[in-house]
Amino acid sequence: MDRLTLFGLFAVTAMLVFYGLEKRSHWFILAFAGSCVLGSTYGFLQGAWPFGLVEAVWSGVAIQRWWVVRRSSTKLSLNKND
Repeated sequence: MDRLTLFGLFAVTAMLVFYGLEKRSHWFILAFAGSCVLGSTYGFLQGAWPFGLVEAVWSGVAIQRWWVVRRSSTKLSLNKND
């Protein structure tokens, strides 16, 4: 197994783990977005540009989701202190 394959295995495994943990904290959503960037990088490096492109889009979707969840959790904590 070469280094590129190990990198891809790491990226996809991280995506799976962080996706499963997303409901625990908004930081796991951000970690999922980061692992999608790694998956996208892997796709482009191995020559599978459609995979790289789809993973880049997923990263953007996850960052948007992280932003929304983070803002709503911040608003909830501010309202609790009132």
